[in-house]
Amino acid sequence: MGDEITRAVLDDWRTAPIDKKLRAALNLIKKLTLTPDRIESGDIDALRADGLSDEAIEDAIHVTVLFNIMDRIADSLGFEIPTVEGFSRAADVLLKRGY
Repeated sequence: MGDEITRAVLDDWRTAPIDKKLRAALNLIKKLTLTPDRIESGDIDALRADGLSDEAIEDAIHVTVLFNIMDRIADSLGFEIPTVEGFSRAADVLLKRGY
């Protein structure tokens, strides 16, 4: 079941069978990533109306900002994305040894 939902979110999070709070958070993440200069207080009010707590909103903002910074640094330095096998090996190491 989890793989089906993951695939649906990756295909189109706007139509995937997910909780409205998650959909609202993903919408915020999209806006923060693509048009951060257009974030308004109404965006936050809408998230609260959809049931997100201020803590959840802050968490989404922090994770998005940090990911976007790392992504832009990686792009500017020409980092290469590992292969599926590379990700799998790294995941095995993290599972065995932790972060």
